Amino acid sequence: MVAANPKAADAVAVNDLAKCFTVPRERSHTLKERVLHPRGRRHADTLDALSGVTFGVPAGEFCGIVGRNGSGKSTLLKCLAGIYRADRGTIHVRGRLSTFIELGVGFNPDLAARDNIIANGILLGLTPAEARRRVDAVIEFAELEEFADLKLKNYSSGMHVRLAFSVMIQVEADVLLIDEVLAVGDASFQQKCFDVFNDLRDRGKTILLVTHDMGSVERFCHRAILLERGELVAAGDPHEVATRYLDLNFKREQAAVGVPQPRGGTGEARAQEIWVEDAAGERKMALAQGDPCVVRVRVRVQQPIEDPSFAIAFVNDQHQNAFVAATALERERTGRFAAGEDVIFSVAFDNRLGPGRYQLSFQMARRGGGDDVIDRWERVTSVVVVASRAAGGLVDLPCDMTIERVAGDRPRVAETLS
Repeated sequence: MVAANPKAADAVAVNDLAKCFTVPRERSHTLKERVLHPRGRRHADTLDALSGVTFGVPAGEFCGIVGRNGSGKSTLLKCLAGIYRADRGTIHVRGRLSTFIELGVGFNPDLAARDNIIANGILLGLTPAEARRRVDAVIEFAELEEFADLKLKNYSSGMHVRLAFSVMIQVEADVLLIDEVLAVGDASFQQKCFDVFNDLRDRGKTILLVTHDMGSVERFCHRAILLERGELVAAGDPHEVATRYLDLNFKREQAAVGVPQPRGGTGEARAQEIWVEDAAGERKMALAQGDPCVVRVRVRVQQPIEDPSFAIAFVNDQHQNAFVAATALERERTGRFAAGEDVIFSVAFDNRLGPGRYQLSFQMARRGGGDDVIDRWERVTSVVVVASRAAGGLVDLPCDMTIERVAGDRPRVAETLS
């Protein structure tokens, strides 16, 4: 377990926080069941949602809280907000606290948007006069001027979340607890949300953001913490924590996607396994774009072979070979291998593949290639490439970009982008 030790000056200080829930195995759904079986044995399990979590968030820091479903993220925020009472540990918050845990809590579908804005603003801590003054600003930000007098039950889901988010950002607070509210509305409204969070960060607000979006973590957060099964397992640089989160997320996923194709070739040698490693030599199911990696294939030789060729392919969801590495393109001689010998073929490269899932295929052939295939093993395993941004191409190559203003016949560089 990792402990990000809090300091006295921290805006949020959590020490040895624990919270458990009792989960019944059988439930009495009706009053009749309870009356007929008043002394019936009720079995229950204990779920440790949080186990000794300790961390601190300095004033003015944007801290991301990440973890897989069921890791305790939302429970942590609800304990910080006072919705849940902790079973053990202490929580100290300096300054006014505002919680953005569920969008639209407190909205009445039978009231118009204006009335809901006032009521919800009061619930979030505004005075009635402040809530009324901000009605027009909320409606304008939510881009709902034409629907201000429409009852919420007639709103679409997108209109509903836009209104809820717009109300929430009106609250002036020192510490904000935010749970998964960045992906609201269409693309243009999402950009407005991003602008709001950039502004909050620039104004020195202390923000704790729970999210599954690693791009948002790297884009907004100064620091991040990772929860797993109720324990804090990593804390620090957002990129490093995001990478660790992705490792956990894909750790239990089966290596193969679909059913591997039948083996082809003469069988004089057979690949035993294929895997991907990061720069530290750890096997990975997910790779961060731009990081160095190595693909390895362990081959067992059944009969003596001289100078075979080896090839590995990354195949995308459209069944395109996004990347192929083959010894036949580099050298004619690869060596002489005896029966019973194990060989490891490795390909090291900087991962510039676009985000997405790739299936790995392997081929080994006699010198000269052609149809003289020794082993062909397709769709053996898969790896997911993740990135905080996506350019949309098969690969994302490093490049330099320039913008030029043309004056007469001579272009002049106005700006260089890298």
